[in-house]
Amino acid sequence: MKLAEYCNTTTSYIGHIETGIKFPSMDMIEKMAEILRIEPYLFFKKRIEQDSGNNTENIYPKLPISMKNEINNEIDLSISKVIKEILKKY
Repeated sequence: MKLAEYCNTTTSYIGHIETGIKFPSMDMIEKMAEILRIEPYLFFKKRIEQDSGNNTENIYPKLPISMKNEINNEIDLSISKVIKEILKKY
C-alpha cells in the first residue's frame, strides 16, 4: 500500500505488476527502485534458491518486446551521448 502511495499510483496497479498482469514503464521501474533503495536491474535478476545444497533457478518472466525495445533505445541514447562527449574532448 505504501509503495503505491509513494509511486503516486494505485494499489491495484502495483498488484497487477506483482502478478505479471501489467508491466511497468521504465519511469515506474526507476521510481519503485528508488523508493525501495535498490538498483532497478534487481527487478530482473534471476532468483537462486537453495534446494538441498543444489542451486536451482527460478527465472522471472521474460520481458515484453516493447520493454526490450525501450531498454535498447535508452542504451543507444546513452552510448551516443557518451561518444559525443568523448569526441568533444578530441
